[in-house]
Amino acid sequence: MAGDWHITAAESGKAPAYIELHRGLEALLSGETHLVANLANVSAALFATFGWHWVGFYLVDESTDSLVLGPFQGPVACTRLHRGKGVCAAAWEKRILVNVPDVEAFPGHVACSSLSRSEIVLPVISEGKVVAVLDIDAKDLSAFDEVDERGLEQITSMLATLWPSWK
Repeated sequence: MAGDWHITAAESGKAPAYIELHRGLEALLSGETHLVANLANVSAALFATFGWHWVGFYLVDESTDSLVLGPFQGPVACTRLHRGKGVCAAAWEKRILVNVPDVEAFPGHVACSSLSRSEIVLPVISEGKVVAVLDIDAKDLSAFDEVDERGLEQITSMLATLWPSWK
């Protein structure tokens, strides 16, 4: 299964790509209990499938009340994001998906890469707590639509269900 992400969004359209990706992730994640390994593979699969600029996770660090960089694919990223600043913090604090068509128009946007033009962030809520956010940046304006929102929500829901069994 590893490396078998052969249908890209460009080849098949986004909805079928999400369906195949979800199936592949279910198989890939079943039985593996290592948090970093699983999040790394999810990041890699999303990055390979959709070719976005940056895909990764920020993990909630309760000891510092911030988000700390987790597994990702793409250029070097901000290491720590603080409450009240940026798209990731908004998704974390409000516990909602945040889809930003133009990051320059988002108040308090944290620019980790000047190439990022749009961003979507989804909280991973497990056992009633936000444990992480899935952060995705694209080089194009308005890169994310309702298909992305639904497909990514299904993935973060799967992660939330599996999270308690990961170490």
